[in-house]
This record gives sequence, structure tokens and C-alpha cells, in this order.
Amino acid sequence: MPHEGDPQQRLWLAFPTAGYTLGDTGEDAETARRTWAAVANAASEFEPVTVVVHPRDRDVAPTYLSAAVELREFVIDDAWMRDSGPTFVRGADGRAGAVTWVFNGWGAQSWAIWDHDALLGAQIVDWTGVERVDSTLVNEGGGIHVDGLGTVLVTETVQRDPGRNAGLSRADIEAELARTIGATAVVWLPRGLTRDSDTFGTRGHVDICATISSPGRVLLHDQRDASHPDHEVTAELRATLAAARDARGETFEIVDLPAPQVLQDDGGYVDFSYVNHVLVNGGVIACAFDDPHDADAAAILRDAYPGRDVVTVDARPLFERGGGIHCITQQQPA
Repeated sequence: MPHEGDPQQRLWLAFPTAGYTLGDTGEDAETARRTWAAVANAASEFEPVTVVVHPRDRDVAPTYLSAAVELREFVIDDAWMRDSGPTFVRGADGRAGAVTWVFNGWGAQSWAIWDHDALLGAQIVDWTGVERVDSTLVNEGGGIHVDGLGTVLVTETVQRDPGRNAGLSRADIEAELARTIGATAVVWLPRGLTRDSDTFGTRGHVDICATISSPGRVLLHDQRDASHPDHEVTAELRATLAAARDARGETFEIVDLPAPQVLQDDGGYVDFSYVNHVLVNGGVIACAFDDPHDADAAAILRDAYPGRDVVTVDARPLFERGGGIHCITQQQPA
């Protein structure tokens, strides 16, 4: 699996269509559509973007999306493309492929609907014409981050979740990650952020905890307020990363990416995270939260990704629905 910062052919998203993602009111729907579109439109300034829309939204989606954005119709349940879409890979001979993981609604959660989304990965493979790599592993794109050299970050609470892969050992999962994405060094983080581990979370996706910005360098979500339960999580993740080795056998430089100052919303302690950004050709589409730390985080991202423009989008409506910018996007490498 190439690093996210490698040249990309396009970025994929889905358009919110129903349920909790769209919301209960017209105002909720307007907010969801504008937020998803803001990410797609920002990315389209850097590279081609394709948005998958439910047929019932074929007329409404273009009123929010830039004319530069390509639309594809497919019956979808939700709009978290990182998780229901395929994971693109490249063979040793340069051939393009994509892994179609088993998607079961983040571990068959009672609130999730996934009958159609479980078919989306295969449909995108058909559209793109790349080689299909089927997997029996229940996994999502938000549950992995790679350096492009064989290192992958995962969490014990996702890949070894009984609702996903009951009975599989670490060795079983590592073997499948080696076969599908070429992983030669798997770094097992103990858990994800607290809110993401509650009833309506993913049970601990890595893509709001830590990302490999370049080989040997990890950006780590840093909750500095001791009153927030993620303060303890941060300490655990840092200790695990400090003891880990990448595919080259080298240690990681850990760069702290401070959590926003806001600690709670109406749902309790937040999991707002600047780690949940997406790379595009020449740019970074990053989360903002109308928070004093927005500017500091953007500066750290500029340093981590030299030569790229950092564009921010208010991600609070995404996190209120259970994810962030990285969660609604999926890059297709060039």
C-alpha cells in the first residue's frame, strides 16, 4: 500500500444520503451536505475528485458540489468512504490493485446499516479497472495507516475486535495484512480515543490517533488536559510507539499534534483530532474546530508536509456524526 503522500490519481468520497449521517431535520441535512461538499470541493482544487451518490440524490448533490467533481451513482447506506471503499495498492511490477475488505458496519454495531455499503468496494474496483484483491478480513481503511515501505499502524480493538475477526490471532491478521497490503512490520496500538470507543464509535480507528507523515515520523494526537480521558490514551500510544520499530528496523520520531482546547460537547468528551486529515496532490485537507489550537495544528502540518498547501474545513459536523475528513475520503494512487 503506497503512502498517502504519494502521487494520486483521484480522491473518492460518498454523499450523505440517509440516517444519522444526514440527520433528523432539514437543517441537519443542509449541514451534512455542505460539510461533505466542502471537503470534496477543496480537494478538487488539487486533483480529480469522484463522489458516489445514491440515485435519489442525483439532482441534489450537484447543487452543493463543484462542477469539477465527477459523480457516480450507486445505492449506498452511509457516507464514510474510507471504511466502505476499497484500499488501493500497487504490485511489485507497478500494477494497480485494490483490496476489498469485508465491511460489516464497524463490527456489526446495532445502529449501523451496511448491506449496500458492503458492496461498494467491489463496485469502485470495477469502475477503476484495477486488479481486485479480495480479503476475508473484516477491516476498514480508517483502521490502518502505512508508511509505504511495509509499516502499518493498527489497533488491538479494531482488527482483533470480536465483532470483526473473532478467533483470529495477531499472527493471522499480520499474515493477511502482508498478503493484501504488503505489511512487513505491524505496530499494534492498544486502543483508540475514548469517544470513538463508545457506543457510536468505530471501537478505536487509528486514523484519529496517529498517522505516519513520512517514513520514521509519526504525528500523534496529544491530549494535554489531564481531565480528559484521552490524556491517558495519549500516554499509552506514545509509549507503544516509542518502543516500536518500523519496516526498516528503525525507531519513530514522534511529533505531538495537540488536541483542540475544547474538551466536551453535548455528547460528552470529544474526540476532535487534527490527525484526521487527508493528503492530496500538493495539499493537505485538514480539520478545523473554531479552536485556539487550529492555527498551531495547521503550522505543524505544514512542517510535516513541506511544499503542500494546508486547507482547513470545519470538521465539527463530521465529528458530531462519528468521524472526520480522513474518514470520508479514500485516495486512489497514480
